[in-house]
Amino acid sequence: MKLDKFDIKILQILQKDGRITKSNLAQAINLSVSPCWERVKRLEQAGIIEGYGARINPDAVVKLNTVLVEITLGQHDVDSFQRFERAMQACEDVKECWATGGGIDYIVRLGVTDIDYYQRLIDNWLTDDLGIKQYYTYIVTKQVKRPALTLPLETPDIAANNY
Repeated sequence: MKLDKFDIKILQILQKDGRITKSNLAQAINLSVSPCWERVKRLEQAGIIEGYGARINPDAVVKLNTVLVEITLGQHDVDSFQRFERAMQACEDVKECWATGGGIDYIVRLGVTDIDYYQRLIDNWLTDDLGIKQYYTYIVTKQVKRPALTLPLETPDIAANNY
């Protein structure tokens, strides 16, 4: 799907205010409501807009310790990677997991209630035979910067990209 200037402007606005009314969105991009809303639906159907949600301050709800773990597997074959990735996807304590190139295979971000709980979780992963050869643990002591909530859609060549 090729994005034009109206699509990009819609995405810019919705990233900042997902609750904007149809009429205010249309007015902000200088289109009438129906064509504007058709564009939004097209962006949703194409999977460019994945959904809408509220940003919740996790510290206001529950205090979790963030733990980052570098993991290297003992075997580097498709079955080993798939087994490990299925386990990460199924674990609610895993908030993010990245497969990486270089000296380690995965970086995992966990949200756990305490460090003892984290150690029991790792012990279970080791006894569940997920193929973990080596792991390094990093306890996050403070968050210096929150993840960016918007994409840099101001890039001049983004309209030329096909999705």
